[in-house]
Amino acid sequence: MITLIYGQDTYRSSQKIKSIIEDFKKRYPKEMDLECYDARKISFREFQNRLQSISIFSKRKILILTNVFSAPSFKQEIFDFFKKKKNLKEEILLYEENLSEKDKFLHFLKNDFQVKEFKFLEGQKLKEWIIEEFEKYQLKTSPEIPAALTRFIGADLWCLSNEIKKLATFKFKKRKKEKIDLEDLAFLTKSKIETDIFATIDAFSAKNKKGALGLVHNHLEKGDSPLYVLSMIKFQISNLLIVKDLIEKRMPYSYILAKSNLHPFVVKKNWKLAQKFTLGQLKQIYQKIFKLELKIKTGKIDPVLALDILIVEI
Repeated sequence: MITLIYGQDTYRSSQKIKSIIEDFKKRYPKEMDLECYDARKISFREFQNRLQSISIFSKRKILILTNVFSAPSFKQEIFDFFKKKKNLKEEILLYEENLSEKDKFLHFLKNDFQVKEFKFLEGQKLKEWIIEEFEKYQLKTSPEIPAALTRFIGADLWCLSNEIKKLATFKFKKRKKEKIDLEDLAFLTKSKIETDIFATIDAFSAKNKKGALGLVHNHLEKGDSPLYVLSMIKFQISNLLIVKDLIEKRMPYSYILAKSNLHPFVVKKNWKLAQKFTLGQLKQIYQKIFKLELKIKTGKIDPVLALDILIVEI
């Protein structure tokens, strides 16, 4: 079976991949094996050899392939291969983040195989997702909670899921009530997340790697997952890129407030911090985060090590 998971919403796409793997594990508890490959670092012949070895050793494997669409030679060969092998017994899972809807290979996969796209959630869909996340912990929310959460944290589902988990844990351990209200939200989240990450990025800009490492490891010691911390840094770098790009275009502060769609508090802090980076530097940091994030999700690097590498190499 061939499945393509893609889209900018890496939280829901990673959850889907996790669900597929867990379902496969339940079906084949003693035979299941998992292998991950980057199409830019493996030849198609090597990939074929792995498929053949599955048959030889009678293993039930899931082969996860990333970056197929950015590896032209591999992409063409696997395209031709899939045309001839539409009834593959092996489980091949393709994972990508950004794809062009005009891509012929994507069009082919949509017609003949399982394809699931995960776009960023917004508006009512984001609100419904937040409510559903709380319901997983048997908690209800007051009507204003979804909007308040996105105002404090943004629309990054990695950050939101982590804060919802914190709120649920707090509710069960401290209050023992079944409904989250604004008092709980203000107590636990407020703008503490943004403040901490601003301080970390500010330490980056001052080349204070020891200070940045300390701030990041404080989060880890409090129980925040490494991928969550990385996603928070990515989210803030993304905001910095928006503000820096408008500054580079010589837009007035009032225009940036209106055009960026960011909270005034966020714009104010990013305005000052953006002066310490070039646009090119911010783009490089964002790309580095994206690559490390992918390595973590495909099991190629320890999450804590990835965070340390990011800080040391910036």
